[in-house]
Amino acid sequence: MRARPALPVALFAAVSLTVTACQSSSGTGSAHPDGKDAPSAAPSAADYNPTPYDRVRDGGTYTTVGTFDDQGNPFNVNSTLTAARVWAWYNADAITYSPTGEVRYNPDYLSDVKVSVQGGNQKVVLTLNPKAVFNDGTPIDWTAIKATWQANNGSDKAYAASTTNGYSQITSVTKGVNAKQAVLTFKGVNASWSALFSTFLHPKAATVANFNDAYVKKAHPEWGAGPYTVGTWDAHSGDITFVRNPKWWGKRGKLDKRVYVNLESTAAVNAFKNGQIDYVSATSAESLKQIKGLKGTEIRSGGSPFEYSLYFNAKSPVLADKAVRKAIEESVDRAQIAKIQFQGLDYTEPLPGSAILYSFQKGYQDNVAAVLKYAPDEARKALDAAGWKPGGDGIRVKNGQKLALGYPLIGDDPLGKATAGALAAMLKSVGVRLDVRKADEAEFSRILSDRKFDLFLSGNRSMDPFGARNLCDFYCSDRDSNLTGAGTPALDKEIRAVSRTGDLTQQTREANAVERKALQEYAFLPMFSGPSTYGVKKGLANVGATIFYNPLPETVGWEK
Repeated sequence: MRARPALPVALFAAVSLTVTACQSSSGTGSAHPDGKDAPSAAPSAADYNPTPYDRVRDGGTYTTVGTFDDQGNPFNVNSTLTAARVWAWYNADAITYSPTGEVRYNPDYLSDVKVSVQGGNQKVVLTLNPKAVFNDGTPIDWTAIKATWQANNGSDKAYAASTTNGYSQITSVTKGVNAKQAVLTFKGVNASWSALFSTFLHPKAATVANFNDAYVKKAHPEWGAGPYTVGTWDAHSGDITFVRNPKWWGKRGKLDKRVYVNLESTAAVNAFKNGQIDYVSATSAESLKQIKGLKGTEIRSGGSPFEYSLYFNAKSPVLADKAVRKAIEESVDRAQIAKIQFQGLDYTEPLPGSAILYSFQKGYQDNVAAVLKYAPDEARKALDAAGWKPGGDGIRVKNGQKLALGYPLIGDDPLGKATAGALAAMLKSVGVRLDVRKADEAEFSRILSDRKFDLFLSGNRSMDPFGARNLCDFYCSDRDSNLTGAGTPALDKEIRAVSRTGDLTQQTREANAVERKALQEYAFLPMFSGPSTYGVKKGLANVGATIFYNPLPETVGWEK
């Protein structure tokens, strides 16, 4: 799913840029600051200094900004991208993808993979590496695959699972010729099954209690596996250090240490300038200006597997009316928001039209444009018809209640403030007040899980290329991962039918058609993606703009 190794991972971009207010422009045109037409697709290049394992030197430390999340289990619905990134450094990375999305099986975990279809039902046989073992000595065998499936298949609602997509299609996981072989039987065919087991859980971590609570602000290295394990996990500072795992059976990790330091985004740029960290995100003109040209560093920039969207809380009293939600969407000038985001970056992209695919992917369609246009005049008429009449201060009123929406703003970066200000101005022009409330980054997960918002700008990162399988996570009315709460049982049925299509091309066509229906709930609006741009110390190998690729931890390090 978006921003996931099989999970919905929410992320708010905290970056800094000083912008000046500007007039709203057409919401159907360019997303380029100078007004030029945007290209038909976003950039899809990768830039990460790909370096063979034997050309990476032994030793050294790799330090970046980061910390552990409130919920550290990436399979849990309340986890974020932070959890996925930290998890990957001390747990199994069994299946990964190339930058363009080709499947790669890690032989340190999977000795063999066989996929067949018999009688219309898919069977996947996973043969696990005989040497593979969890850090507590428990063999990594078919029981780990079974435990991961059982925790995520939706049969037990006590599990706060991020997604049941695909897992619910598996009818059984059984032992094969021996304990090191897992046989997965599906009902029908699942073309994107590999995304279900990119990592997996220790059977002890897969009980309801441990799945939901054991990783809350805690690490469990004894249930992990891989070339690195936890060295220090400082609950006070939020800093983490990973060190080589003496129980690892595969290729030795190149680094002596992998360090995360807990810094706010603005402090991260200064830390990079001072040589304290080795890598920093630079998604704004101001941050890019500060780090560009620094001695001993370089800029790596490429395609972005991120997308930021505006979420509407359909459970909120003022947004329960679909007509009101549609009117507000019609009032949002996405092109203007994109100009604010990309000012000074010399970057172009089309406005995003889907939650499930990026414009550089095969089969992408602009489903947003098919159901919505920027039309503030129409929005005013619709709000009038819904009974919301302009008050003396210009803000609409109905039954004595003002049409006011709460908008949490994470952090204090100028770009976030500018975006919130622009949204407030757009909505005010049609008689809607946006109440912007500053929130700490520590509140992020709680805002999402408790739906403490009317409108919220948040984003997702895709860790696999199978966008169609994520329809339900975004749009099913009975999914916690659907942050908006919108949808209907009838639509849910159509969405779930898409997952049973075995051919990826056909599945994508069906997914586009269903997404157009889901977008007509008017509770979710894709806003922008932007480039993946990073400041990196020269010589750092296998780090940067990787799109769908997640380099194995043992390959990350410094060139010889």
